[in-house]
Amino acid sequence: MPPTLASLVHHSALKLTVRAGGDRLDVPVRWAHVSELADPVPYMEGGELLLITALKLDAEDPDAMRRYVRRLAKAGVVGLGFAVGVNYEDIPKALVDAAEEEGLPLLEVPRRTPFLAISKAVSAAIAADQYRAVTAGFAAQRELTKQALTDGPQGLLRALAAQVDGWAALYDASGAVVGAAPEWAGRRAARLTAEVERLRERPAPASAVVGGGGGAERSGPDDRHDDRIELHSLGAGRRPRAALAVGTASAPGTAERYAVHSAIALLTLTTERSRSLHAAQQRIGAAVLCMLLAGEPDHARAVAGDLYGGLLDAPFRVIVADAATASAAGDASGDPFDGLTEAVESAAARAGEAVLVVPEGDRLVALVADGGAAGAACAQYTSALEGTRAAGGAGPESGDEGGLVVGLSAPAGPIAAAAAYKQAEQALSVARRRGRVLVEHEQLAAGSVLPLLADDAVRAFADGLLRALHEHDATGRGDLVASLRAWLSRHGQWDAAAADLGVHRHTLRYRMRRVEEILGRSLDDPDVRMELWLALKATSTE
Repeated sequence: MPPTLASLVHHSALKLTVRAGGDRLDVPVRWAHVSELADPVPYMEGGELLLITALKLDAEDPDAMRRYVRRLAKAGVVGLGFAVGVNYEDIPKALVDAAEEEGLPLLEVPRRTPFLAISKAVSAAIAADQYRAVTAGFAAQRELTKQALTDGPQGLLRALAAQVDGWAALYDASGAVVGAAPEWAGRRAARLTAEVERLRERPAPASAVVGGGGGAERSGPDDRHDDRIELHSLGAGRRPRAALAVGTASAPGTAERYAVHSAIALLTLTTERSRSLHAAQQRIGAAVLCMLLAGEPDHARAVAGDLYGGLLDAPFRVIVADAATASAAGDASGDPFDGLTEAVESAAARAGEAVLVVPEGDRLVALVADGGAAGAACAQYTSALEGTRAAGGAGPESGDEGGLVVGLSAPAGPIAAAAAYKQAEQALSVARRRGRVLVEHEQLAAGSVLPLLADDAVRAFADGLLRALHEHDATGRGDLVASLRAWLSRHGQWDAAAADLGVHRHTLRYRMRRVEEILGRSLDDPDVRMELWLALKATSTE
C-alpha cells in the first residue's frame, strides 16, 4: 500500500498531530512538498501533502484562509502540514476552521520535526511500496509461467484472474471466447464481441478500456456490468491473432499491472508458437493432400496419423478457393485468404472438428467434414461476402478479398479425393463465370446447363456456327434459322414442326436440305443436332 496521511500520523518519529479532517486520513500521499507561496497551486499535480510555516500567509485572516484552503483542495492537495514554533506558536484558528470547513486534513508539525524528515518518510514509504509491487509482480510472473507450462492458456487465465482479483478471458482470431476464468466470466466475455472486433481492426499491439468500475450492486458473480475491462491484442504480426480481456473492479495497481503484462507476453509467445506449429502442420497437410489426389489414401492416413482425427475416415468435402484477382489488393500479410481461413479454422476448433487447410499459391484447398461446422462457416462467410458485393461494398474484412471465388465438392471419401477435387475445380470455374462467390458442385446437377452458355467462348462458337444461316436469311430467301429451331424442338417431327411454322412439310424438308448444304453437315448426326441446338440456345440468351 502507498503511504497515507494515517500512516504518517502513526509514524513514531514524526510526532504529527491531527488538527482537522481526521476522517480523511486514509487518502494516499503521492509526495510531500514544501512551499511558502501564497498560491502554490500552479506547482501542484494532485496527491501532495503540502508543508508550510505560513511565512508569507496571513494565517489569522479567516477570509484569506478560506480562499487559500479552497484552492488547495480544488488542486487535489490531500493534506496540509503546519510547522508550529516557527512563525506561529500554534496553528491559527482561522486556518483550522477553514480546513474543517473544506474537509482538508490539517496536521500539526512540531518544531523538532524538520520537513525533510517528513519528505524522507514519504519517499521511503513510496519506495517500499514500489519494491513490494515489483516483488509481487515477479512472483505473479513466476506463477503465471508455471501455470502456462503445466496447464496451458486456461491455467494462465485462472492464475491471472486470481492475481488481479477479477476475471480474464481469451479470444481467438475470429473474436470467439476460447477460455475464461472463473467459469462465469465466459458469459461476461461473450458480450464484448463487438469491442474485440474493433480492437482487431487496429494494428497490433493495441489495447482498449471498456467500462470504468464502480460499486453497483450485483445480482450474481456473472452480472458484473460495472467492472473495468481492459482489452489487449495478442500476436507479433500486423493483424492480431488473439485478444485478452481482463476485468477488475477498478484500475489495476502496479503489481496487478505486472501480472497483466506478463500474461500478454506469455500468451503472445504461445500464439506465435502455435503459428509455427500451424505452419508445420500445413506442410504435413500438403503432403497428405498430394497423396490423396494421387490415389494413395493408405499412405495419406499413415502420414496424417492422429493429426486430422477422423477426417480421413468419414465423408468430407473439398473446398478450392481462388483469389488470383485479389492478391494484388491483399493486406500487408500478402495472404488474401486470411478471412476464409480464420472462419473455417475457428469454427472447426470450437466444434472440436479436424480440418485440413493447404495454401497453393493463388489458391487455397481445404478438406472439411461433411455437414460439419467448418463447412457451414465457409458458406456463411462467402454468403456475407456475396451480400456485401451485391450492395457495392468491399469484402467483410477490409476489401482484401473482393475477388475471392470458392468451389465446393460433393461429399466424398479418401478413395474419391481426386474426383472431389475435380468437382470443386469445376464448381469454382462455374462460380467465376457466373460472378458468384461460392458454387457447390451438387448445385450444378440440380440446376440447368443453360446459364453456362452465357460464356463468351460458347457464344463465339454459336455465332460462327450459325453465321452462314443468318446471312442466308438476311437475303430474304427463307427463314432457315427459325425453321431449324422449330424442327429441332420437335425432335425432327416434320408435321409438328411445319404446323408450328405455318408452312407445308415439303417446304420444311426443302429448308432443312438447304441447312445441310450451307453448313456442310448432316442433320442425321446426333452430335450435329446437339451442337446446333446449343448454338441456338446460346444466341437466344443474348
